[in-house]
Amino acid sequence: MEYTVQKLGSLAGVSTRTLRYYDEIGILKPARINSSGYRIYGQAEVDLLQQILFYRELGVDLDSIKKIVTAPSFDGAKALREHREKLLEKKEQLEKLITNVDKTIAMKEGKRNMSNKEKFEGFKKKMVDDNEKKYGKEIREKYGKEKVEKSNAKVMNMTEQQHEEVTALAEELHNTLAEAFKTGDPASDVAQKAADLHKQWLTYYWSEYSKEAHAGLAQMYVDDERFTAYYDKEQPGTAEFLRDAINIYTGMKN
Repeated sequence: MEYTVQKLGSLAGVSTRTLRYYDEIGILKPARINSSGYRIYGQAEVDLLQQILFYRELGVDLDSIKKIVTAPSFDGAKALREHREKLLEKKEQLEKLITNVDKTIAMKEGKRNMSNKEKFEGFKKKMVDDNEKKYGKEIREKYGKEKVEKSNAKVMNMTEQQHEEVTALAEELHNTLAEAFKTGDPASDVAQKAADLHKQWLTYYWSEYSKEAHAGLAQMYVDDERFTAYYDKEQPGTAEFLRDAINIYTGMKN
């Protein structure tokens, strides 16, 4: 079966403007243009649009989607299995949040008690899941599955007080690092204080600490553009400065 832009848009629940834009950027080209100048889409384009919408639902940007679906190695069936796995993870997270809301409603109505720890379980699970999606592969390769699982468990068991402490610590680290960067000296007292605060912050998430792992993480801040972008968003060069300060702090300086 073939579809015009309007019919495909109606079928998929997207605007004709979106489909025309997908054509313009080369992510979803029509199968052909008919004699009247209308875009005509076939079954292959319908299937591809489904894949694109799955990726969009999972929060993948269009540039990344284009690279994925236009790659010669793209496997539609494999992609669908991956979509299913990620959607199940999303479903689990939503179910935890719904359960959290139900428990809170029951508490407000006086039908049950709810511990402070329970109130934040769904949100902590989301934080763990988000970190897994962004950095899971890299940190598992670097530190091993067992260490990562222990770290995730530590986050899930974090008390309200610990959460408040680590939040305040992260703010202090941010401010101290910004102050240290102005000195230009990673060996300065304030820079070494920032490195120590970073260690303290890590201990809330890591099940065990080592100088080697600390220095290795600092290097990853420089090697991985996602981490670099986070630290450099206010002042370019901050990731490298923190890496150097931590190398001195841990004694791992070359």
